[in-house]
Amino acid sequence: MNRKLVFFDVDGTIWDWKRVVPDSAREAVRRMRENGHMAFICSGRAKGNLIAPWLLDIGFDGMVAACGAYVELEGEILYNRLIEQPQVKKTVDVLNRCKMPFVLEGPKKHWVSNWGFDRDDYVANLYELLKDDAVTIGEYTEGIEINKFSADILGQTDYREIRATLDDYFDFIEHGVTPDLLLTSEHKGKPLEILGVIEAVPKGLSKGVGLKMVCEKLGISPEDTIAVGDSVNDLEMFETAGTAIAMGNATDAAKQAADWITTDIHADGIMNAMRHFGLI
Repeated sequence: MNRKLVFFDVDGTIWDWKRVVPDSAREAVRRMRENGHMAFICSGRAKGNLIAPWLLDIGFDGMVAACGAYVELEGEILYNRLIEQPQVKKTVDVLNRCKMPFVLEGPKKHWVSNWGFDRDDYVANLYELLKDDAVTIGEYTEGIEINKFSADILGQTDYREIRATLDDYFDFIEHGVTPDLLLTSEHKGKPLEILGVIEAVPKGLSKGVGLKMVCEKLGISPEDTIAVGDSVNDLEMFETAGTAIAMGNATDAAKQAADWITTDIHADGIMNAMRHFGLI
């Protein structure tokens, strides 16, 4: 078999929502690399939030981070797309004005909105992991170096205005977002109720674009790649890779886009996928 490049999403694929990596996933990655294949992280998380030792010590040959805005191969940075400061200011200003709590995600630091995340496990873990590199902010300040941002749509968020202001610069990846959130400036219900989550990435970038960058650097066709994921931000990666595998715990959209569906993350999903396609 030709050498394969395997691109793994992180949340819901390599680790669960408590950031636990199944032993079988760790073993599967080790064995496939021993067999001459290469393993890559391919995550919506920015590089600054992909530093957990129990993730990196699995052993990866590189990473596509921030949905393609950052690409690294064997320690060499191939691409690092930073958002220009005027656009960062414009973004922070409209998110504050329209009442959307946000995380600005960079290759080193993350900047976290000073409200709206009191009971958010993701943000609590961010502070625990990044320590001083997780910075709480209110208004815009100079020197914010980021690749993308993520944010919560609340009952009081004017999501329509945010999209109207930022659509010319960002592609929006929507998790659990219903069409009615674009039709009204304020959703009826509890003001602080989370109605959806979005990721905003500079236009033209995606996990699929990052996958192609790695292939070009290594001189390998995308046909010789395998993508493993579980969510809507994996769809471009699925379209680009030669083979797309959805986890058993994946969203319906990811399953429909996949070539094959493996078992759940805690039912040896990664191990079963690598066995099925003959990598181990």
